[in-house]
Amino acid sequence: MAAAAARWVLLPAARRRLWGFTERLLVGGAARRSLYFGGNRWRNTQAATQVVLNVPETRVTRLDNGLRVASEDSGLSTCTVGLWIDAGSRYENEKNNGTAHFLEHMAFKGTKKRSQLDLELEIENMGAHLNAYTSREQTVYYAKAFSKDLPRAVEILADIIQNSTLGEAEIERERGVILREMQEVETNLQEVVFDYLHATAYQNTALGRTILGPTENIKSINRKDLVDYITTHYKGPRIVLAAAGGVSHDELLELAKFHFGDSLSTHKGEIPALPPCKFTGSEIRVRDDKMPLAHLAIAVEAVGWAHPDTICLMVANTLIGNWDRSFGGGMNLSSKLAQLTCHGNLCHSFQSFNTSYTDTGLWGIYMVCEPATIADMLHVVQKEWMRLCTSVTESEVARAKNLLKTNMLLQLDGSTPICEDIGRQMLCYNRRIPIPELEARIDAVNAEIIQEVCTKYIYDKSPALAAVGPIEQLPDFNQIRSNMCWLHD
Repeated sequence: MAAAAARWVLLPAARRRLWGFTERLLVGGAARRSLYFGGNRWRNTQAATQVVLNVPETRVTRLDNGLRVASEDSGLSTCTVGLWIDAGSRYENEKNNGTAHFLEHMAFKGTKKRSQLDLELEIENMGAHLNAYTSREQTVYYAKAFSKDLPRAVEILADIIQNSTLGEAEIERERGVILREMQEVETNLQEVVFDYLHATAYQNTALGRTILGPTENIKSINRKDLVDYITTHYKGPRIVLAAAGGVSHDELLELAKFHFGDSLSTHKGEIPALPPCKFTGSEIRVRDDKMPLAHLAIAVEAVGWAHPDTICLMVANTLIGNWDRSFGGGMNLSSKLAQLTCHGNLCHSFQSFNTSYTDTGLWGIYMVCEPATIADMLHVVQKEWMRLCTSVTESEVARAKNLLKTNMLLQLDGSTPICEDIGRQMLCYNRRIPIPELEARIDAVNAEIIQEVCTKYIYDKSPALAAVGPIEQLPDFNQIRSNMCWLHD
């Protein structure tokens, strides 16, 4: 059940967590909404309607119970079909934190119709793959199979989310599996740092908690907790049945009506509201001088998926870019920060990120440094942030826009990433944004807009900081905060 979490460029990653990169894939705003970039208004569909691409149509139908069926038929011999559910760890509280992830583990452990062995054999005999993952705001179950097996794949997905037995013996066994998984996660310093970053940025809120949950919760979660989570959150209006590859929308719609039409209760206002999560500029430092390298993440509050400034922040994120010592190019790299980092030998690697949730987000950078270069690296990073706010050039922005568009197209390679794209965008915007529209919105960004938007979210803002390792040389938080204004050499 390894997760396939997504960044802007779809990459395989550690399971289920990944700093909300699942959400990062998505860009845009509500349907037919005017975009506002600085002093310019853009109709987000105006330019898109002038471009015709030879791509299949994404068809969408809503059932009476609120469940949405969305598909793209590309005529392949294989297909990917899955359930995207608007329910993740953000909807938990301190007592049941970890339930969504625990429930995902239990999905493949047997239903009223199939034992775990029967399920595994049926999937294997079909030559199919069954998978699932949990993020902070979404839970996903999906299958990749031959197109001719689409009816069986949908029936299996319907069975596991509606008829799982949630047996006591299986719950106890998975409890141990999740505890071991937690130990593995704690050895991945990148994930540890980003959990700390969320904990300090969204302290005392649902986004500040981890997806796996604390150890004491994993040891105490019981069958009632799992059943309560299903009955509370697995409702028709919060679920999307998405498919891509060789799929007929009409066939998928009939399958959805048969398997989900009567079983998922209609929306009657009982679905819990999205809990608010306030950003707090603050820090967490975990000093360990025995570690060889320092791992740091620093971020400011960004915006949610549907905010008009999302595209600008993604272009700015691409401008900062990423770098690793194993990269070639050296001083000829296009990213200014990569050039400075390479020239000064300031870090082992860095990676800019833009994590979006429904109503908030984190825009920042993660870096791995030698203990002696922490202060210099952080100084260069903040100086580059200030340059985005004051003096970024048109040529840099043009390069970043081209790279962003290229990455956007490259990640839609195969039925599975396309299906994921459909499922997520349906949950976020209730539609799938056409590629020409996305490209038009990216093209609308220029250097002036980048400076204006970056000034709004970065300049003179209090950041959130998480640092682990030999961090004695990390500057005081007040100094870091003061450097969020213009830096002088």
